Amino acid sequence: MKVEQSQGGNLSRLCLLSGKSRQSYYKRCLKTEETPLREELIIQQVIGYRRLQPRIGGKKLHRMVSPFMKQHELKMGRDAFFTVLRRYGLLNKRHRGKPRTTDSNHWMKKHPNLIKKLIPMELEQLWVSDITYLALCNSDAFLSLVTDAYSRKIVGFHVSKSLKAEGCIQALQMAIAGRSNSNELIHHSDRGVQYCCGDYVDLLKGAEINISMTESGDPRDNAIAERVNGILKMELLEPVFVNLEAARAAVTQAVNTYNFLRPHSSISMLTPALVHGRVLKLKRHWRNPQKWKSRREGIPVG
Repeated sequence: MKVEQSQGGNLSRLCLLSGKSRQSYYKRCLKTEETPLREELIIQQVIGYRRLQPRIGGKKLHRMVSPFMKQHELKMGRDAFFTVLRRYGLLNKRHRGKPRTTDSNHWMKKHPNLIKKLIPMELEQLWVSDITYLALCNSDAFLSLVTDAYSRKIVGFHVSKSLKAEGCIQALQMAIAGRSNSNELIHHSDRGVQYCCGDYVDLLKGAEINISMTESGDPRDNAIAERVNGILKMELLEPVFVNLEAARAAVTQAVNTYNFLRPHSSISMLTPALVHGRVLKLKRHWRNPQKWKSRREGIPVG
């Protein structure tokens, strides 16, 4: 009893010296005890999301975890959330550098750029296509993608073992098979031999799709396609796959996750599948890459 009274007296003197009340002291102790538990609950939610989207960014994770935090009366701002991710080693490290997948030095016809000032305002008005590499244990595979520029939904994809045109053709065939209307549509790509070859061009013409191509090697000329490539590789796919079959299975899952689960900042934090399946008026959250490029180079934009 005397020990407890002595401790209470010491606490009272400390509070008096610091200008704080005993109530604020106990409140601070309780908060200190709750912090590790609060962080553990949030980290468990983050790990759950990361199982499906291994390298999704912290900003999107914070938005996805917010309903859980609200339900359990857990308050954590974005900066504090990033601090916790850093403490637990859950911030992403991005690696750059890739093999060259585009060879535009060929004799085949290169089509003009039809989308310099085009801002897509509806579904199936503009498709963008690109190829990226996937690392296998003993070689590389190549992922061909076709994306709807308005909804950001991946509408066609294929993983092949070479850079021949067959992979791009199969991705385009998937996109055409899922096309829902006959409105005027533009297909935009770089000037790689895969997109300029006769089989690919004939497939576009047979589906009455207008052909557009970049006029330089600048990635901003096909920015949406490049961005989708980056999201899949940096957030949803592993760095290396055992073989081609493993890569194909992982890409199928990643595309479904991207289309149906991942919120996209350029479409008001909705998922591409949600936007693609409804008639929605979206607020634009992305810059026109041509205008951005022109301003940077000091060229007036009309």
